Amino acid sequence: MSLKNKVLAIVAVIAFSACSSVFAGKENSVVGTWRMVSATVESQGIKSNAYGPDPRGWLVFTPELTFVEVLTDPRVPAFRSNVRGEGTDEENRAAMAGSIGFFGRYTVDRNGEFTGNTVEGSMFPNWVGAVRTRDDLQLKVDGNRMVEDFRRPDGTKVHIVFERVR
Repeated sequence: MSLKNKVLAIVAVIAFSACSSVFAGKENSVVGTWRMVSATVESQGIKSNAYGPDPRGWLVFTPELTFVEVLTDPRVPAFRSNVRGEGTDEENRAAMAGSIGFFGRYTVDRNGEFTGNTVEGSMFPNWVGAVRTRDDLQLKVDGNRMVEDFRRPDGTKVHIVFERVR
C-alpha cells in the first residue's frame, strides 16, 4: 500500500470514528429514505392539505449527516412550454406554491435523535443559510414512521408524516 493510500485510510478511520462517537453506541434514528404520507398546515384554526390530498415527497438522511427534502403537490399542472425557464408567471407561481426542495446538513444527539439542520441550498432562497434547532423543527421517529412539525414565521403550523422506505 502506498503512503498516500495509507494516509487516506487513516483519515477515513478517524473521520468514521469521529462521526460514530457522536452516537455513543446508539443508532442514528433518522438515517434512511422517507416517503411523505401526509402534510397539513394549520392557520388560525383552519387545517388544510399542504401539498394536496395525495402529496408526493422524499426526505433522505445520509449517515454522513447530509439531507435532501423534496415535497410536491402532483396537481400542479405541467408548463405549456417544455423548457423549464420559460414558464408563464402563473405557471411559475403554481410550481413554487406547490413544491419545495432543499438540502444541507443535520445533527443528532448522543441518542441518535435529530437536533437540527442547516440549509445549504433551497428552491426558496430565503431558507439558504437557515439554521433550525429542535426549538424550530421537531422530527420524531417511531419505528418506520417519522413526524415533522414546525411553525412558519407567520405562525402557521406544518405537520408532515413520513414512512421509512429504506
